[in-house]
Amino acid sequence: MRCYIATMIRTRLFACVVASALACALTGVVACGGAKEANAANITPGDMPAGEVWTGVYYHPVFGYLHMIEQDTNVVAKWKRTDQSAWGELSGTKMGNVLHYSWKEHKYGLVGPSSESHGKGFFVYKGNDNGIAELSGQFGLNDDETGSDWHCVKQQRMNPDLKSITGDLGGTAPPAGQKWD
Repeated sequence: MRCYIATMIRTRLFACVVASALACALTGVVACGGAKEANAANITPGDMPAGEVWTGVYYHPVFGYLHMIEQDTNVVAKWKRTDQSAWGELSGTKMGNVLHYSWKEHKYGLVGPSSESHGKGFFVYKGNDNGIAELSGQFGLNDDETGSDWHCVKQQRMNPDLKSITGDLGGTAPPAGQKWD
């Protein structure tokens, strides 16, 4: 019986030592690791192409039409995804042909923490071989400025209209004066 009790005590003591060592190791990893540093774009601004402005409407097959307006050194924009699942807004500061921005996207039909995502990003304004302006850049989630590509082509005969993009889905409510049964 004494042998059994001694073995039990050693086993429990060993388990306590292992658990304590593991706890210390994990605490050290967390304490030493610190906060994750945000991914930032390392872009050097160049000159804006001659005669070009940020104001305009740009197209991307997933994000749809990006309506963008510049105001002094600031730029604001809105978009609605082509599948009508979400709409977004961004604002940022331009320097030459580079725009650094913060963005927020709202998902239709959802409430709570999953209904909205946000982050940062950048665009570089440039012309392509056909003389059509493009925005080439990336966006990241939360504090990251990089992570996913976002390339848009400027539409030549469209004027930006920020008010055309809202949180309303349009067509989902009954006509005025009528009720859904």
